[in-house]
Formats: sequence, structure tokens, C-alpha cells
Amino acid sequence: MNEIVIPMRRIVQELQIFAGCVLAALLVNVYSILRFNTGWMELLTTLHITLALACVFFALVALIRCVAFWGRLALRRKAG
Repeated sequence: MNEIVIPMRRIVQELQIFAGCVLAALLVNVYSILRFNTGWMELLTTLHITLALACVFFALVALIRCVAFWGRLALRRKAG
């Protein structure tokens, strides 16, 4: 049975993408705090919701990346 080896470069890339998703979710939270004039304590009290939103963002980014990969693959096969 073969072992699957994930290169460190790929792991770092995925962590950077997830960090960007967390940052985007935090910015959405900050926007909602400013928009609805609530307390800044909500950044901590809604952290679980922010992390869930980051996971949703990450899934959406993964879906977009898969569609782009399939599109490039189809174009390569069509050209070659």
C-alpha cells in the first residue's frame, strides 16, 4: 500500500487560504458590529459563528478551485 505524502508547500498554501477565510469572516463580523451598533465584545462571544463562517468560505473557495481545475483540464484535453 502506498503512502500519501503531502508536500509542506501545499500544507502552507492551504493554511494561508484558510487564514484568509478567517480574516474575511472576522471582517464580516466587524462590519456587522459597526452596521448594527453593537458592542465589540461580540467579536469574542460570536467566535464560534465566525469560525463556522470561515469554514463555509473555505468550502466555497474549494468549490471555485475545483471548477477552475476541471475547466483547465477540459481546455487542455480539447486543445491537445
